[in-house]
Amino acid sequence: MIDTQKNGHIRALGLCSGGLDSMLAALVLRDQGIEIEWITFETPFFSSENARQAAEQLGIPITVNHITSVYLDMLKNPPVGYGKYMNPCMDCHSLMFRLAGEVIKERKFDFLFSGEVLGQRPMSQTRSSLRYVEKHSGYEGYIVRPLSAKHLPETLPEKEGWVNRELLLNITGKSRKPQIKLAQTYGIVNYPAPAGGCLLTDKGFSRRLKDLFEHQNEYSENDLNLLKQGRHIRISKEAKIIVGRNHQDNERILKHYRSDKDILIKMSTLPGPIVLLPNGGDRDIVFLSASICAGYGKAVKGASVKVMVETPHVHEIISVIAIQPKEIRGLLL
Repeated sequence: MIDTQKNGHIRALGLCSGGLDSMLAALVLRDQGIEIEWITFETPFFSSENARQAAEQLGIPITVNHITSVYLDMLKNPPVGYGKYMNPCMDCHSLMFRLAGEVIKERKFDFLFSGEVLGQRPMSQTRSSLRYVEKHSGYEGYIVRPLSAKHLPETLPEKEGWVNRELLLNITGKSRKPQIKLAQTYGIVNYPAPAGGCLLTDKGFSRRLKDLFEHQNEYSENDLNLLKQGRHIRISKEAKIIVGRNHQDNERILKHYRSDKDILIKMSTLPGPIVLLPNGGDRDIVFLSASICAGYGKAVKGASVKVMVETPHVHEIISVIAIQPKEIRGLLL
């Protein structure tokens, strides 16, 4: 564990989402002369961009750790389960504190902190959930939550005098007014909205992710990133296609195209979408995918149109009859 025999300089590592609460928690501790650094985590489900921007704005050093592999191990079977969608908030927070704890041991920080506010979120920031996270992180007693500290049990850093509890705050609940007022005193004017950073809380994304888990035993980070793009259509137990919505969407899908594994389909002469068939498919699946491509490409109903198909082995042009989008609406994920 951590050395409790401290003399002088105190160093703390904070988990940073990039939101206002993270920023304020860091500044409250920095005002006490504590040396502050941040760590943030990224996966295909959440970005480090807001955290990077917050670190630059406040001049706080930040470490960015990419944790997709270990995160997936937890996500497929979270001990506490999911929230409304595919969000395993409590086990997610426990994992992040555990990973951050490994860093504080390696780099000789004294304790961890976060911007969590008691009562702000119904699943992950109740008194019992904060307690669960701390217990299962492996760093019980070493997690300071400066914004709600006076409503929570005294931590070891407070007991040891590394942190002055009297200078910590007593914010609770969903209202953002106390944080906004405190931000004004610190001169903070740029910060993101308090929600929307995690795709696992999104209904549509969660539905696609659940479908991926149900139909593939193995999946790459590329598969996960593709969940963010286009229309996803489950055309068989083994096959799913991704259909671009517009030019920008087509370009993003193309960035994830693997010419050695996937099949790419597009209109030969008429405008239309990019259609990606991840991991390929048999001849019937290819023709069905091409017909759907033609339908989204505004081909005249009943007309035969030419569609380009690029497989890992051959590039060809085939003729298909368009399937209109309304005919496969029930297959949309």
